[in-house]
Amino acid sequence: MSDSNKKQYHIFVKGKVQRVGFRDKVEDIADGLELTGYVQNHSSKDVIIVIEGEEEKITEFIQSIRNIPPPVKIKSLQVTEYPYSGNYSEFTILRGEMMEELAERFDSAIYYLHNLDQKQDQMLNKQDQMLDKQDQMLNKQDQMLGKQDTVIGLQIETLREIKGVRSDFQKTFTEELIEIRGEIRELRSAMIEAGYLKKADVR
Repeated sequence: MSDSNKKQYHIFVKGKVQRVGFRDKVEDIADGLELTGYVQNHSSKDVIIVIEGEEEKITEFIQSIRNIPPPVKIKSLQVTEYPYSGNYSEFTILRGEMMEELAERFDSAIYYLHNLDQKQDQMLNKQDQMLDKQDQMLNKQDQMLGKQDTVIGLQIETLREIKGVRSDFQKTFTEELIEIRGEIRELRSAMIEAGYLKKADVR
């Protein structure tokens, strides 16, 4: 693509943009979009960015840095267009004094560790919630098994009762049958004695 389609912008960023890893994020975004230039701290709180490349990519770059999550808090972006120079082969971070940079790195490290602790706490909370749900599921399963055991117990008890009824019925039927047969024998004997039946007729 010809240089006529490329632009240079100076972006003055105000807000909470120092000692929060903002410049590293800006560098990552610029590298991803294949833009060139630099970013550096300006005064004690602000940051200035010089960016070169295709205008569409620069527009995407500006939108991306607007959306950088906390602890970065951007209050304002002042964007000014300049003639394209082509002086930059890559995007870099221009560092300040060594002690200033060490202090910024230290603050950034503390922030990242704090975020890591928060994320770990969130993960542990989610894990606790999952364990609670698992316990609830196990309790429900135990309840279902308890109900199943109750049903099986009722079935066994019903079968026992049926068997008991059958046994009682068979015993009663047998006793009544023996009694009826005895009564029939007595009736036949009486009829023979009375002459109504002959022994030869009785089988």
